[in-house]
Amino acid sequence: MSLTIGLIREGKTPPDKRVPLTPKKCVEAQSTFADLQMVVQSSPVRSYSDQEYRDLGLEVRDDISDCDVLMGVKEVPVQQLIPNKTYLFFSHTVKKQPANRNLLREVLKKNITLIDYELLTNARGERIVAFGRYAGIVGAYNGLLTYGRKHQLFSLKPAHECVDMDDMQEEFFKVKKLPAIKMAVTGSGRVAQGALEVLDRMGIRRVSVYDYLYLTFNEPVYTQLRSSDYNRRRDGRVWDTTDFHANPQEYESTFGLFLPVTDLLIACAYWHPAAPKLFEEADTQRPNFRINTIADVTCDVNGSIPTTKRASTIADPAFDYNPQTGELEAAYARPTNITVMAVDNLPCELPRNASRDFGRQLIDNVLPHLVGHDDEGVIARATITKNGQLTPRYQYLADYVADAVEL
Repeated sequence: MSLTIGLIREGKTPPDKRVPLTPKKCVEAQSTFADLQMVVQSSPVRSYSDQEYRDLGLEVRDDISDCDVLMGVKEVPVQQLIPNKTYLFFSHTVKKQPANRNLLREVLKKNITLIDYELLTNARGERIVAFGRYAGIVGAYNGLLTYGRKHQLFSLKPAHECVDMDDMQEEFFKVKKLPAIKMAVTGSGRVAQGALEVLDRMGIRRVSVYDYLYLTFNEPVYTQLRSSDYNRRRDGRVWDTTDFHANPQEYESTFGLFLPVTDLLIACAYWHPAAPKLFEEADTQRPNFRINTIADVTCDVNGSIPTTKRASTIADPAFDYNPQTGELEAAYARPTNITVMAVDNLPCELPRNASRDFGRQLIDNVLPHLVGHDDEGVIARATITKNGQLTPRYQYLADYVADAVEL
């Protein structure tokens, strides 16, 4: 059975320049799956131009309402939703996010089958498509950019002004004047791996957690912190990663060990609201609190990093936290402030690279199940709505989409 996938133009404001499949990946998808045809909706904002798709023989047009499956990146504005279609995009609804409640209501009203990228997992429950690696890459780069600017050491071109990752890597050579600072990267997933890529390519030395804590270096160094490095069970029982993820409320932070020795914190670890915060706002007033720059890549507002009181933007990526008042101030306002970078859509800064990476994952991990038979339930597990109803797995969203009771 033939299947036509339409790449929709991004309608959210501010516009997102990423795309699920680049021109070359569209051609590869069509050659890999004999029954698949790709159609591209014309877009003035995409990082890959309409002409780049046309140059490879792909059809580009405004109306894609005849396509079987519509594929985008960010949430689709409700007025642009086409009834009775199957959509793939990041809906940001499964945690009952208030901003997207109406979106899910309209999806149900319009009899749309909604498949959410965030919910696509393998048999082990691991996500199979994500932009996380590029969040980490841009986040670490932005962290060093922010540190350099705060201390007037060097001036890097913002990632979003770079053509692509190769262009951004040219900027790495400017990082010559970095003093013997210590950097901590939290996390072990895709995001953290992306951050480590940048630090390694910049030639910054990696050290063990023990050496980081107790030795002095005459060059900049970094260490990677896993959950067990900065959390412990309150009752003193031995560390168990599975238990930590299942019962985060039973744990407390030991990140206080790292506060006196860390200059730049690059936070890439997933955080559960029931888990302990890395530190408290009151800790920032302690004389041995050394962190002066934070790249909060995960960007949980009022989450694991208490100084992240709001998200920042690509255009205005940093702000200051004043430890004395607990208030936010303009970036680089005074040396005693903590400067925070908390952009919540970092992969958008390198849209061409991020799109290539994402397309690779789609072709390898998702399209075989979408175009062929979904014997492993990959698509089924990620389907929030079907035939105008919430699927059984997502029935817990029923109260979220219920119409408000009139008083």
